[in-house]
Amino acid sequence: MPRPRTTGRRRTAAATALCAALIVPLAAGCGGGAGDEASSGGGEKTTIKVLAAASLTDVFKKAGAAYEKAHPDTIVKFSYAGSQQLAAQVEQDFPADALVTADTKTMDGLKGKTGTPVTIAHNRLVIATGEGNPEKVKDLKSLTDSGLKVVLAAPAVPVGRYSQQVLDKQHLKVKPVSQEQDVRGVLSKVELGEADAGIVYATDAETAPGKVDAVSIPDDQNAVAAYPAATLKVSEHKKQADSFVTWLRSAKAQQILRDAGFQKP
Repeated sequence: MPRPRTTGRRRTAAATALCAALIVPLAAGCGGGAGDEASSGGGEKTTIKVLAAASLTDVFKKAGAAYEKAHPDTIVKFSYAGSQQLAAQVEQDFPADALVTADTKTMDGLKGKTGTPVTIAHNRLVIATGEGNPEKVKDLKSLTDSGLKVVLAAPAVPVGRYSQQVLDKQHLKVKPVSQEQDVRGVLSKVELGEADAGIVYATDAETAPGKVDAVSIPDDQNAVAAYPAATLKVSEHKKQADSFVTWLRSAKAQQILRDAGFQKP
């Protein structure tokens, strides 16, 4: 009795199995790609780097955290230094996204390297002394005492330039024991007792409670520091950088700056 013919059925089954074998990895591959895309779109964050004046160190920690909370797709990283040092980095096209200086002169010198600057705050000077003001510094004239160790910022530093302006206005000559590269260097010398007094921004003195005292300088003898912010033209994240610079003028950012002692722009 002849055997039943099964060749056609076997070929059909084999073809079906081959198709299934090809379709499964293809479907898995497509599924994985779709999942990666969704993860990428919802999970990736843009990091922007902001070059900021040293006097903004403390307040920008709070401002950066507040900005990231309101903009969960962006991470803000800060690099602090004297404004003149930041300007040198910008001149060399250092990879960064935004710049905030402690004076308009430094920012104005970078035309062609930045977008249009906006002023985000103002500041004033005070005389920083050791806690309790052991040397009894009363005013700017006290800084001319030859027995007093006074530290100032270097003339190229905005706070150093402002300091010289207020001293010149009062026709006072002060011989500093050192000239620092940023305002935090001046504050540190006073905190450590390496200097009896130094001229710093009012906001910097407020960051060291229990370590330094602040002697006020009358408004008619003082200088007003302006803080301009701008997006850098080398930025690879201009949209995010513009957003951060714009946010610095928002009610939330301005309140953080006010709480730190900065004045309205």
